[in-house]
Amino acid sequence: MKSIRLKIIQSAYAFGAKEIEGLNTKILVPKMMTRRRLTRAAKIAIYLSNEVSFTKGRIVYGSSFGELESTANILNSISNKEAISPTYFQNSVYNTAISYLSILQENEEELLTISSGDKTSDSVLKVGSVKALDGDTLLLLVTETLNIAGIEKLNVCEQYLECAVALKVRLTDEAPTIKFTKSVGDSKVPHSVRTMLTIAKQCEVGEVNVIEVQL
Repeated sequence: MKSIRLKIIQSAYAFGAKEIEGLNTKILVPKMMTRRRLTRAAKIAIYLSNEVSFTKGRIVYGSSFGELESTANILNSISNKEAISPTYFQNSVYNTAISYLSILQENEEELLTISSGDKTSDSVLKVGSVKALDGDTLLLLVTETLNIAGIEKLNVCEQYLECAVALKVRLTDEAPTIKFTKSVGDSKVPHSVRTMLTIAKQCEVGEVNVIEVQL
């Protein structure tokens, strides 16, 4: 089986029972009108990108559930026979978060969005590994933002409704230092982020952190 090794230059993650706190959005996005348009996933993406010092470059982004809040608001408007907000419509697509991130960073590099259910972070790792073959430094990012109105009536398994992981990576031939099992990790967070969260938690600042991704 083909495998590719990635050096994790920097990593960051965050999760919260309802919402991730301390995103510093007012500082990272000083323009109020821009800030008001951001979705939760966009705010988290901006925060984690800053945490791993990623400003420009190619991004592989993943989310199993996408922009649930905007989608739910659209459905509520339809149900109530109300006009649909253009902002909700604009923000309902899967690439909303990294689109806002790229605009704020004036990043004109390739952006790729993936949604693969429970295997989303596994897919982000695989695609990111292939993309890294050309020697670029990439941002691998996965977010889930599940805290919508009425979620308590539907959610019976996730303890953390917001969770996100960022890995800044590049190709390497160094020996792997991090071991991980696909889709196995912290059982309190959505399956879609578990693999990357498992990896991020093992990264040590100041050490060489290398993973081997099986394709």
